[in-house]
Amino acid sequence: MQGIFLEDDGIKPFITDEEYEGMCKRVEQAHDMLENKSGKGSDMLGWIDLPANRDEEEIEKIKKCAKRINKQADVFVVIGIGGSYLGAKAIIDLFDSTFSNLQTYSERKHPQIIFAGNNLSGKYLRNLVEYLEDKDFAINVISKSGSTLEPAVTFRTLKVVLEQKYGEVMAASRIYVTTDPEKGILHDLAIKNEYEMFKIPKDVGGRYSVLTAVGLLPMAVANINFEDVLDGAQFASFVFNNKDVSNNDCYKYAAYRNILRESGKDIELLASYEPSFQYFIEWYKQLFGESEGKDGKGIFPAGVNFTTDLHSMGQWIQDGKRNIFETVINVQVDRSLTYLPELEDNFDNLNYLAGKEIDYINKQAFKGTLKAHVDGKVPTMVINLEDLTEYNIGQLIYFFEKACAISGYLLGVNPFDQPGVEAYKKNMLGLLKSKE
Repeated sequence: MQGIFLEDDGIKPFITDEEYEGMCKRVEQAHDMLENKSGKGSDMLGWIDLPANRDEEEIEKIKKCAKRINKQADVFVVIGIGGSYLGAKAIIDLFDSTFSNLQTYSERKHPQIIFAGNNLSGKYLRNLVEYLEDKDFAINVISKSGSTLEPAVTFRTLKVVLEQKYGEVMAASRIYVTTDPEKGILHDLAIKNEYEMFKIPKDVGGRYSVLTAVGLLPMAVANINFEDVLDGAQFASFVFNNKDVSNNDCYKYAAYRNILRESGKDIELLASYEPSFQYFIEWYKQLFGESEGKDGKGIFPAGVNFTTDLHSMGQWIQDGKRNIFETVINVQVDRSLTYLPELEDNFDNLNYLAGKEIDYINKQAFKGTLKAHVDGKVPTMVINLEDLTEYNIGQLIYFFEKACAISGYLLGVNPFDQPGVEAYKKNMLGLLKSKE
């Protein structure tokens, strides 16, 4: 069942019928390029059919290893950067307790999960090593090439700590590698040392890899029902493959954002009124930023967490330069059932809200802000999520992946490469090697 729907009342005042009809024709052409694999980067389209063509043997292996990790480790360290960690962290944050890592194992019912290898901070790495000193831990290092510096530095460091703590043989049983299935530094190391190894399909890029072992193993360790996530994505792969834009909310979203881009709105703010969506927003930023930002083109992807950021960014959004548009993720059903208590002395004059769900108050903030921003000339569309479930989040992931690919083709760039990232890596490694 479709669990996400696009609401466009806050967009229609800013576009014309002619603009929409013209963009719909271009979206149909982009659809054909994906279907026929005739567009740029056509060798990296494995994510399109990934939910339906899932590797059942790999899934069973993930489940088995997750059970082993739950028995052997108090802490599970996921080492990766960009697409190698953002998707998994996004989904775990959505379904785990906000304070999961502060709970005991019996309260959490799974190891504490820490994401590392996403920076080059000596302070962070030292603090992590100190924290792990008296903990039983296992690590999952994720890198297609094995040569990306941030995770490589962290993996080398924690590998030494593991081997000093458990010895080489026992340490090997606590190292899980997710990498290229055929070659590379990590692949060869895993074969040599008999590490448990999971594969990143050759035709799936990092920022599209959350529905592979890259995201599924950490989800499984966190007791997330990842098969429901895959089922939701599989459903979305059919629903959002309708060439008729008027009956495809994913394509409609791609059409709207590109009409707005061509009218000078070149910054998109992805917003949510649920703090647990923070890392989903970070995942979106990488997906669109790395896919579209090429050849002097692209919509700049930014994120805000409401209502928090209404007290910092709110003034700029409401009254600043009008080169922005907004997309809001709205979860329609809240299951926390948290109510505002009534107080006899009513010291804060809030008794008029007593007995109301906190979510009701949050929703009024959302509605009031939506009206204010549209009135302030900020085009705003809403992605309504019926309920926060693994199945619906699977749909949402596929929604954004497909919209990103279509948007890249509308822009005229290759949505599946990242030459700018490679440029910084080349410069950084040149500087490091010159100091040897």
